[in-house]
Order: sequence, then structure tokens, then C-alpha cells
Amino acid sequence: MNQQVLAPEIRRKPILKQEIAFAIVHLIPLAAVWTGATLFDWIVCAFLYVFRMFWITGGYHRYFAHKSYKTSRWFQFVIAFMAQTSAQKGVLWWAAHHRHHHRHSDTPQDPHSMKIYGFWYSHVGWIVGPDFKETDYKVIGDYAKYPELVWLNKHYLVPPVMLAVAVTAIGAYVNGGSVFLMFTSAGLSTLLIGFFLSTVILYHGTFSINSIMHKFGNQRYETGDESRNSVWLALLTMGEGWHNNHHYYETASRQGFFWWEIDITWYMLKAMSWVGLIHDLKGVPKHVKFSKNKGHAVELRKEYEAVKKSA
Repeated sequence: MNQQVLAPEIRRKPILKQEIAFAIVHLIPLAAVWTGATLFDWIVCAFLYVFRMFWITGGYHRYFAHKSYKTSRWFQFVIAFMAQTSAQKGVLWWAAHHRHHHRHSDTPQDPHSMKIYGFWYSHVGWIVGPDFKETDYKVIGDYAKYPELVWLNKHYLVPPVMLAVAVTAIGAYVNGGSVFLMFTSAGLSTLLIGFFLSTVILYHGTFSINSIMHKFGNQRYETGDESRNSVWLALLTMGEGWHNNHHYYETASRQGFFWWEIDITWYMLKAMSWVGLIHDLKGVPKHVKFSKNKGHAVELRKEYEAVKKSA
């Protein structure tokens, strides 16, 4: 790959009001200094991190971006709604940009290549900048044909706001004994810690896959980009840390290709398939799993087919 190909695109500077809004979200949990925080608040924080991480990984990513399984139209909307409680913009916006990332991984056209644009830009800069604000409906046309998803994508703040209100009400009831205490420390402490702090942690858990997973870790497969595998990030992101695996064979509904590669999202998707909520989960073919690159995969496939015919 020559230097001309690697020359970065001209990316515009971050939008100041977007940077301020992003910073405020990070600072809001500090207000718990005045409200205090209960054990329940911290339990909600941990739960909402895991709960919403699943919908990001299993919904935004493995369903809408990569179509790694199938589901009904009504549950498709549920997946989109739950994923958007993460406050990471609309489902069509998220999936369209991720598809663009895979098409141009670690090239100048990649929205968030750490190799080309550095850590800060790949982690948050591309989000607070003006270059990737719009949804490319052509890239995500297979889901943009559903009006309910288009509506949800345009009104992407509805799910997180509804969740924030619900969290505040539940916190008021548990901490203070009445939902009418929502605007006292009983409810606000749960909002600050349970909702906002978990949202901030969720941001950086998700963003780490865009940034440090293209720099640190191991490469099992030759993918032509910098994608890596990391067990500790796989644990933090419920399976997304097997990033090199994913970039090698992106349509699989599991990213931990081998049994010892912990992929919690995959386990949960499998359980959902057992109760009929989703179906047709795409697996990892043997010739792909045990190959080193695409050419090797073709050779292995021929070998396995020959053995199968002769058996």
C-alpha cells in the first residue's frame, strides 16, 4: 500500500457545542457529590451498562450492521429501541457508519481509523465532528424501508430520555419510598449514577473497539487492516474484543470463533433463539475458522469438500 493511498482525508474540526454537550454528559455524574449514591444506584449503573452493551453489540452491530441473524418486524423494532437507550444516536445512523467502516477499514475513508487519524479522533473526534452527522440511507437501505425505524432514527433521543425518566422514578421509589420523590436526592441519585454514569462508561466501552482494538492485541487472521483480538476487551464489551475474528468474517453472529473465546453476546443471542425471538444465526464455517487468510480459506474449503466426497 503506497503513501498516496494512506494520505488522510481532510476532516473538519469538532463542533464546539457538540464538544460542550459531550463534556457535560461526562460531568453530570459528579453532581452525586450533593445527592449521595446508594447501593441501589450502583446496582442500576452496573445493570444498565451490561443491559445496554448487549443491545449495542447484539442489535446495532450484529443485527443491523451485519445481518448475522433474522427476527420478526416487531422484535426488530424492540432491538432498535433498546439499542438507542444507549444514547449513541439512531440505529440506521449507527449501522450505516459501521458498514462504511468495514468497507474502508484503516484506509483514509474509514470514519475512525486509529492508524490514519490517531487515537483521539478514532475514539471520539469523529463523533463530535461535523463530517459524519448525517445518515446515509443508501448504505442502510435494507432497513430504511421500515418507516418505524426511520422515525426512531430521526428521534433518537426518545429511548434514552424515556429510560432516564423510568430510572429516576424507580430510584425515587426504592430509595425514598415514593415515585413522587423523583426530583429529590432519592430519584436524582439514581439518575446521576444509574443512568448518566453508566452511559459515560458505555460510551468508552463501545468507542474502545473503534480505537484501541485497531492498535493493541493479537492478530489471528490476515485481514488487511489493524483489527486485533483482546480477551480483556472481549469481557468488557461482551464479546466485541474478538475484533480481528470479526473483521475476517463479519457476518457471523458470534465473534468468539472458538469455545474458549468468551462471547457473552453470542450466548444471549443463542438463548433468544431457543425461545423463538430470533432465528437463522449465522455461524463460522470450518474452512474460515482454521484458515489464515482468504486464499487459505479457499484451499481449506476444497480440501474439506474433497474429504467429504471421498468419505
